Amino acid sequence: MTDHTTTIQVVQTDSYFEREKLIRPFGFKGGYLTELWQTVAQMEAASGKSAVGLATQSVLYGDADLFAAHTESGGNALMYALTDKALQLVKKTPFSTPVDLLDKILPSVMAAGKIMTGKQDLNPNFIYNALVSLDNAAWLLYAAERQLQDFETMLPQPYQQALSYRNDKIAVMYQVPYGMPVEEIRQAAQQGYFVIKIKTGQPGTQPEMLQKDMDRLTEIHRALQDMRTPQTQDGKLFYTLDANGRYEKKETLLRFLDHAKKIGAMNQLLLAEEPFPEENEESVADVGIRVAGDESITDEKAALRRLEQGYSAFVLKGIAKTLSLSLKIARLAHERNVPCLCADLTVNPILVNWHQNLAARLPPFPGLGMGMMETNGDMNYRNWPTMIQYNPAGDASWMRASKGVFDLQQDFYQRSGGIFEPSAHYQAMFNRS
Repeated sequence: MTDHTTTIQVVQTDSYFEREKLIRPFGFKGGYLTELWQTVAQMEAASGKSAVGLATQSVLYGDADLFAAHTESGGNALMYALTDKALQLVKKTPFSTPVDLLDKILPSVMAAGKIMTGKQDLNPNFIYNALVSLDNAAWLLYAAERQLQDFETMLPQPYQQALSYRNDKIAVMYQVPYGMPVEEIRQAAQQGYFVIKIKTGQPGTQPEMLQKDMDRLTEIHRALQDMRTPQTQDGKLFYTLDANGRYEKKETLLRFLDHAKKIGAMNQLLLAEEPFPEENEESVADVGIRVAGDESITDEKAALRRLEQGYSAFVLKGIAKTLSLSLKIARLAHERNVPCLCADLTVNPILVNWHQNLAARLPPFPGLGMGMMETNGDMNYRNWPTMIQYNPAGDASWMRASKGVFDLQQDFYQRSGGIFEPSAHYQAMFNRS
């Protein structure tokens, strides 16, 4: 029986970051990214053991208003400074589990974030994103202190049952940002992708946004409606929608869905992720499509509120909002039989493996018969082939999607997706003598 109660004291911390350029401006939430900072956090415990954790910063995902108020580099610098501040707090905070550590430092990090950004209504997702590298380092340090070498035994007992499934396959959600040519989407379907994630909520006023989104669905459906896949029961491809909270009113979403019915796409819509702003409390129980909470799920209380409003799935984002928070939401979902999926943040290859560990162990998503996750780094990073080389599991078969799925052999579970294997590239950042 693993002892999950012994206290860990961090005595030394450090951090670093690399800027990774994108192939083309990446659009969502009405804005565009041109690069993503990869932040790296190191922790050393009193025992002498140390660990390095990674994160991909996405200021646009974390707080779109803050992103718009600064240069892209300026927003990234603020988030990185908050990570560094949080690492200082860790040295003053003994912990028994990483979940315990996050609970202890979160109020102070939130207060510091508001001061550093000058934004009293700073979105909690900005805070969580700043804590991902720290949280991942804490998990690896925790595992090292307890001599745990696989993902399942690393999980404290209260969270193990929620992540006790072992999927053979994970469906890969193929992301379609605003500007992607339709021919590229068609090629993806020809390669075997069968869950097409369409970014809605395009720039402009609400009427302009709606018109653009309807036109976009029309052109995508026209290109894909006759394509077939062996991965679904009726052979048709699935579409998912992600507005990242851009639809201000339910009425606008209903008009979009009416359009989907008109063009014959409605029965292929698997779900809609976070259509409304977090403060929108309209019920979605009657919209005719499964609606999943994403940005608005910032704690268990927020998750319960969304369930009361008719939401019927949760998006887990261990790579955007910490593994620690995702475990809490996964446990709540398990207790209430709410399906979960894992959505991306355009993360680096090592973080893809962290997220595979979550998606692989969730119950199969309804209608799919397998786990489901989004990953889009390979189609967005200019230096993706180089970044793959930083990953000790970069050559593994389960690192590459085949016919729209990650095939998970026993090797994946034996190696826990490679997350316990140190990366020479990221480790070397802290050898500065």
